[in-house]
Amino acid sequence: MKHQIVAFALLGGVVVSCSSKQKETTLESYPITSPVLIDTNSYVDYVAEIKAVQNVEIRSKIAGFLEKIHVDEGAVVQAGQLLFSIDNREYKEQLTKKRALLKLAQADLKSSELELENTRNLVEKKVVSKIELEFARNKLAANRAKVEEAGAEVEHAKLILSYTKVCAPFSGLIDRLPNKIGSLVAEGTLMTTISQNEEVFAYFDVSEKEYLDLMSQVTKGGKAQREVKLMLANGEEHTSSGLIETMDGQIDESTGNLAFRARFANTEKLLKHGASGKVRIAKHFKKAMIIPQKATFEIQDRTFVYVVNKMGKVAVRQITISNRIPHLFIISSGLSLHDKFIYEGIQSVDDGTIIQPSFVPMKQIINELSKF
Repeated sequence: MKHQIVAFALLGGVVVSCSSKQKETTLESYPITSPVLIDTNSYVDYVAEIKAVQNVEIRSKIAGFLEKIHVDEGAVVQAGQLLFSIDNREYKEQLTKKRALLKLAQADLKSSELELENTRNLVEKKVVSKIELEFARNKLAANRAKVEEAGAEVEHAKLILSYTKVCAPFSGLIDRLPNKIGSLVAEGTLMTTISQNEEVFAYFDVSEKEYLDLMSQVTKGGKAQREVKLMLANGEEHTSSGLIETMDGQIDESTGNLAFRARFANTEKLLKHGASGKVRIAKHFKKAMIIPQKATFEIQDRTFVYVVNKMGKVAVRQITISNRIPHLFIISSGLSLHDKFIYEGIQSVDDGTIIQPSFVPMKQIINELSKF
């Protein structure tokens, strides 16, 4: 009887042990898939610097005390509108003095004309020699030159006096006003900056390869292919599309990039000089390798997937993303068409985990994602 009990106990232990091993060897199933090649349309974003079509520093042309400021910061002004007044009393006095000197020169000129006429009459009567007539003519010429010089001095004084009134060179938007009323400004002092931003330029850099691809696209498509969009710093799209207008004449040797310029309308005056954004250019991708976005994860700005070998063992693999389309990534390196990777459930696996793979065709995944 004791032998039977021992036998049953041993048998029970074997059954429990086998059951435990069976539970330990049960593998969790994960859906896996492989990359596919497709032709698709997407876009490429380039970091852009936004500049006003006209942006000019307004500087004082003379020295003096700032007497009055006629505008406020951020004001919209018209061409020729008065912006600043500089104390002009000293320059008015200079103009008055120059005008007085001009009158003296004109009086001397008039005397010289009378003297010449009188000398001519005396020469005809042979009272004086012809040499006196020549002296009178020379004196008249000298006084005429003095009148011209004095006249030029008056015009110069008028010009200097006009510099005490600082006006807008064109219609635009006023920037900050660094000087206050009563400030002593020197010649060349920055008074403000004015921007004409009814239209703006967006400058962006592209690589040499992208430049060649872009020019090939523009050449084939014409104006429509030069059309670009502008994404603002808050992620919203600017209301107006722009056109690529021009580019630098040579590639930057240090960066290998070429600068492009696109023009955008700014009717709502939303875009400001010095703002940032992204120029978005439509691009056709031929035979692009795609994978689902949800199959990837990031570590320190690098992107990875979990690839699975024939034995079901998981390994981490870094990939390079060249572009994104809704729910999908276009990748340029890291995977081949024969590789298989985990599509869902990447949060619960780790490098070296062994799984039970369940293959899902990429076409089926694309059809499911297109419903969202």
